[in-house]
Amino acid sequence: MSDARTTKAEHIRHILETEGAAIEQNTQGFNDGRYESVADLEDYEGLKREAREIKEDAIERLPELLDDLREAVEANGGTLYLADDAADANEYVRQVVDDADGERVVKSKSMTTEELELNTVLETDGVDVVETDLGEWVLQLADEAPSHIVAPAIHKSRESIAALFEARFDPDQSLESAEELTRFARERLGEQLADADVGVTGANFVTADSGTMALVTSEGNARKTVAATDVHVAVAGVEKVVPTVEDLAPFLELIGRSGTGQDITSYVSLLTPPVGSPTLDFAADERGTPDDREFHLVLVDNGRLAMRQDDDLRETLYCIRCSACSNACANFQQVGGHVFGGETYSGGIATGWEAGVEGTDVAAEFNDLCTGCSRCVNACPVGIDIPWINTVVRDRINRGDVDADEGAVEWLVEGLTPDADPSGVDVQKRLFGNFGTVARLGSATAPLSNWVADTDVARALAERFVGIDRRRDLPQFQRETFREWVSARDGLALADAERTVVLFPDLYTNHVQVERGKAAVRTLEALGVAVQVPDVTASGRAPLSQGMIATARERAEAVAEALVPHVEAGYDIVVIEPSDHALFQREYEKLLDEPSHEALAANSYELLEYVYGLLANGADADELADGDGERVAYHSHCQQRTLGVERYTEAVLDERDFDVVTSDAECCGMAGSFGYKQEYYDVSVAVGEDLTAQFRTEETADRAVVASGTSCLDQLEDLLERPSRHPIELLAPE
Repeated sequence: MSDARTTKAEHIRHILETEGAAIEQNTQGFNDGRYESVADLEDYEGLKREAREIKEDAIERLPELLDDLREAVEANGGTLYLADDAADANEYVRQVVDDADGERVVKSKSMTTEELELNTVLETDGVDVVETDLGEWVLQLADEAPSHIVAPAIHKSRESIAALFEARFDPDQSLESAEELTRFARERLGEQLADADVGVTGANFVTADSGTMALVTSEGNARKTVAATDVHVAVAGVEKVVPTVEDLAPFLELIGRSGTGQDITSYVSLLTPPVGSPTLDFAADERGTPDDREFHLVLVDNGRLAMRQDDDLRETLYCIRCSACSNACANFQQVGGHVFGGETYSGGIATGWEAGVEGTDVAAEFNDLCTGCSRCVNACPVGIDIPWINTVVRDRINRGDVDADEGAVEWLVEGLTPDADPSGVDVQKRLFGNFGTVARLGSATAPLSNWVADTDVARALAERFVGIDRRRDLPQFQRETFREWVSARDGLALADAERTVVLFPDLYTNHVQVERGKAAVRTLEALGVAVQVPDVTASGRAPLSQGMIATARERAEAVAEALVPHVEAGYDIVVIEPSDHALFQREYEKLLDEPSHEALAANSYELLEYVYGLLANGADADELADGDGERVAYHSHCQQRTLGVERYTEAVLDERDFDVVTSDAECCGMAGSFGYKQEYYDVSVAVGEDLTAQFRTEETADRAVVASGTSCLDQLEDLLERPSRHPIELLAPE
C-alpha cells in the first residue's frame, strides 16, 4: 500500500478517536433538528424551488447585479471593492485598517475571510485580530482550523474548552458548565469589542437593489462588531449577491432549518451600511454621529467568476453555506471537516469550493469521502447536485493524476480492465471502476477464485498494491451466473403471462448474490409476470463511483441500447439493486441523451416498488410466501430513501405477515467500494456500527437480518456475523 494511503488511514483513525464522538453527536443532532423543523413548513419543497430559482437568476445575471449593487452601496455612502483574488482582497482590507490607524480588528464569523487567510495577513502587520464568534474564538485560542461550516468548533467537547480556558486565562474560579464558559467568553470578548478600531463581518446575502446585507448568527456578535466600531468592512464572495430584499424571504426561512434545525436563527440582522447608529467611544463614554461611520464592501472573485462559466462547478455558487450537506452525510458525521474538508470548506459541497478556489489538488485530499448516496441533494435547501460535482472533480483528478508509486502494477490492471478512461487513473479506482471484468473472471474461475482471494497472501497483496483492506471479506463469486440460470430454465411463457417485464441483472446479482435474482424471478412469475433478462449487466455505477465518467457513459449507453427497445415495446424495467435504480432515475440524465434517460427513468422501478404496485392492482398476494409472523430486522438502502421508495418494501412485508422492525440509520457505511478501501475502512465500520447497534438490541438480536442493497448486505453480514438476505428472498414462493 502506498505511503499516502497509510498516512491518510492513520490520520482518520486519530480523528475518529479524538474528535469523532463530539462530531457525531452534534451533526446528528443538527440533522434530526432539520427533519423536525422542515416538517412544520407548509410547502418545504416549494420554498426550496423558489430559493434555487433566485440563485440561478442571480448567478446568471451576476455582472448586471454587481453594477446595480455598486450604485446602491455608493448611494448609501459606502464603497464597493471587487477583488480579483485573495491577495487583492487582503491588500485592500490592510489599507483600510492602516488608514484607520487600526490596532485591533474584531471579526464576526466569516468563511470567506478564512478562505483569504485575512487574520494571518493582518497579524503580520502587527494588528490584534479577535474573533467574536464563540466557536471561532475558541479555535483562535487553540490555534486550530474550523471543522464545520456553521459550527466551527463542533469537534470540541465542553471539557476540552474548559481546559483550554483554564490554560490560557487561569480564571479565578473553575469553569465547568456551558453557562459558565459562555459567560466568561462574553465578558472577555466584550472588553475586546469596546477597544476595537475596525469591525469585519461576512454577509450571508447582499441585495443588489439597496445594498442591504443579511447577517444570520446565533450569538448577535455580528451586530456588536458593526455597532462598536467606526469602520465596518464586510467581506463576501460575489455569489452572495441576490437581486432584491424581497428575495431574502425563502432563504431566511430555510437557512436556519437546514443548518442547525432552528426555525429561525437567534439573530437575523438586515443592515444597509453605513448603519444609522451613532459611533461609540467606550473609553470616553461619548457618542458621535452616524456621519462618522465608514463602510467598505469587499466582494471577492478568487475563482468564482471562472466557476460561473464552468457548467459542472457553476451549481456550487448556489450554495448558501448552511451545512445541511455536512450534517446529512454519514461519513462527515464520523470525521468532520478535519478529514472531510480542504483549506477552508468542508463536507460534500467543499469539493466544488476547493476545486474552484484552490484547485483540484486540494479537493483530491478528501473528495473520495463523498460516496454519492445523494442524501445531501434532498437536504440541500437549493437542491445542488453535490454528488455530481464530486464525481466531476474526481474525474478531473483522475485525468491529471499519475501516482508513480502505483506505476509498477498499472500495466497489469490496465490490461485486465479495459475502459474508456486514461491510463493514469489510480490503480485502486481503476480496479473498482471495472468490477464487471473482475466479476466475470471471478465467476469463470470459481470456486478457486474465492479460495485464493481468502488466503492471507492474497489479502496482503491486495492491500499492498491496490489498497483493499485485508480485514474486509471479499465477494464470493458464483460459478453459475444469474443470467446462465435464467437461460437454462423454462420460465413463465409470454402467452400465459398477464404482463412482461425486463429484469435488470446488475453485476452483484449476476455474479455474487445470485439467489436474490432467482427469488425475484420466482416472485414476479408467481404474480403472473413473465420475465426477460437482457444481455447487459454493468450499469455504469462502478466506474461512476470512481470518477471514471467516460467509462460510466460508455456503460450507460450500452444499457440504454439494450433496454430502450423493450420500453418502446411496452415493457417495464425492474431493478433489483437500489443504487442502479437511482442511476436510471438521476445520474443517467448526465450520461445519456435526453430521450434515452427519460425513457428509462419513467419506466424503471425498484423491485419491491413494482411488487407493491402489482399487489395494489389486483395481483394475488397469497401466491407469495406467508411470513407467519417471522421476526425481521430490516434496513433500507440510502438510495431508496432519497427516491422515497423504501416504504414499498415495508408495506409488502407487512402485507405478507412479517413482523418487521426497521432501522432508522440512514447509511450502512459500506457504500460499494468505499468500505473495501484501506484508508476508509475505519470510517466505514464506524458508520456501520451505528446501524448494527440497532440490530443487537434485546428486540432485534434474534431477528432475521434483511436489507435491500448489495453494500448493506455485505456490511451487515461482516459486522454482525449473522446471515443477511434481500427481502425478495423472504417473499419468493418455493
